Amino acid sequence: MSLNVHQLHIFYTVAERGSFSAAAQALHMTQPAVTMQIQALEERFGVKLLLRSTKKLELTEAGHCLLPQARKAIELMEETDAVMARYVETLKGQLLFAASLTIGEYVLPRLLGPFLSEHPEMSVSMRIMNTSEIVEEIAHHGLAFGLVEASTDDEAVVTEPVMNDELTLVVPTGHPFAERGEVELEEVLAERFVLRERGSGTRQVLVEELEKVGVTEDRLRIVSDFGSNGAVKSAVEAGIGLTVLSVWSIKNEVSLGLLMPVRIRGVDFRRQFYAVRSKSTELPFHAAVLLQYLRGLTHESG
Repeated sequence: MSLNVHQLHIFYTVAERGSFSAAAQALHMTQPAVTMQIQALEERFGVKLLLRSTKKLELTEAGHCLLPQARKAIELMEETDAVMARYVETLKGQLLFAASLTIGEYVLPRLLGPFLSEHPEMSVSMRIMNTSEIVEEIAHHGLAFGLVEASTDDEAVVTEPVMNDELTLVVPTGHPFAERGEVELEEVLAERFVLRERGSGTRQVLVEELEKVGVTEDRLRIVSDFGSNGAVKSAVEAGIGLTVLSVWSIKNEVSLGLLMPVRIRGVDFRRQFYAVRSKSTELPFHAAVLLQYLRGLTHESG
């Protein structure tokens, strides 16, 4: 059995986080998937790496020996990407991938210009679909990788954070909330809502964050949902209801005075965008260079 850097990454995360559940959450994997990868690594070496008990998780002597080696392997992979990125001027050809709607329509078009200027012999072909569709295409139909707005538990794919984003409550400029800047959650629940469709990353993040503060989706007065941000924004402008969208997607409407972002007190809609690829194939080098570029933008803005 060959040594797998992905398994070393999982082992390192389990050791650092102190539990399989915490590691699964950090890696955006299911806990059984994490356990399976650790067991495969133990079978590879023929020794136990972790001692599991109901109270805590401890490294064996072999596990303590492997931990710094795993860290070195992770760092080496990161350094390799950085070293090879120095030669990106030689990149040629087309990079085919998919992006979920907010990323594909509002984020990447603003960011790809400088990237493609640096690599004039490279072209990008981007398909736009929702998060669940992208995961399906990667897991079962051979798509190399995608950029999505929410993590996934699908065991056929590897997910890693790439960029930061923030969702916000969006209201028309004539709405009473528009003058306040911040409102209470109970006030918001009394309003009608127009949302993205189920399966979209935006909808998933909204539901997950509300559940953290004890509000289930059925408490929202959802009057319509649509498959595009443009349709949602038009409905909000028309007074049909309020919505929650990425701050990236409303920049133009805010500058034109059509929509206003409003904070909900006690609810944090910050999230990350993720790169998703198949576990059974390596990430194309063109894609690795693009992702490194996007991560660099996040670090600069942070």
